Amino acid sequence: MRVIAGSARSIPLVTPEGEELTRPTQDRIKETLFNIIQGYIPGAVFLDLCAGSGGIGIEALSRGAKRCYFAENAREAIACIEKNIHKTHFEDQSVLMKTDVLNAVRNIHEKEADVIYIDPPYQSGLQEKILSVLKDAPYVTEYTLIIVEAALETDFGYAEELGFEVQREKNYRTQKHVFLKKKQVRS
Repeated sequence: MRVIAGSARSIPLVTPEGEELTRPTQDRIKETLFNIIQGYIPGAVFLDLCAGSGGIGIEALSRGAKRCYFAENAREAIACIEKNIHKTHFEDQSVLMKTDVLNAVRNIHEKEADVIYIDPPYQSGLQEKILSVLKDAPYVTEYTLIIVEAALETDFGYAEELGFEVQREKNYRTQKHVFLKKKQVRS
């Protein structure tokens, strides 16, 4: 795995051994994702939740994000994120939250998050729990783009009840990216 574009382009990243801990996003999928969201990245506050090796957040920093919060609680993954942040020289723009994702989401104090990337273990149901906390987070505004990586068959029917609307779905061979925003309150 490597950084695809930007200031840290081509720097190889370390990942935890085995895929039971993390599923590094393939370069082709990562490139497609960043082509879709490139307008959001420059100067952004980016959240990489269930960060694994931190590859998505580091890619965002490389492409011009101002700051990235990495939330991860697996010791081996945290060690990889620390190495990757150091290798890419993004220490000053990175906040590594070594805790479970729900606790991390409650302890981010930003005026606004521009992009929130959520990549929980598939079939864990964790994305619904994370979204239920994010719906009340003060840094999630109508402009915040939330992206969830999930298995193809994952149903996001609950999102509307939580106050989010699905803007787009991008399907790949075995997974998909679901793009959500907070529903605007019409008065």
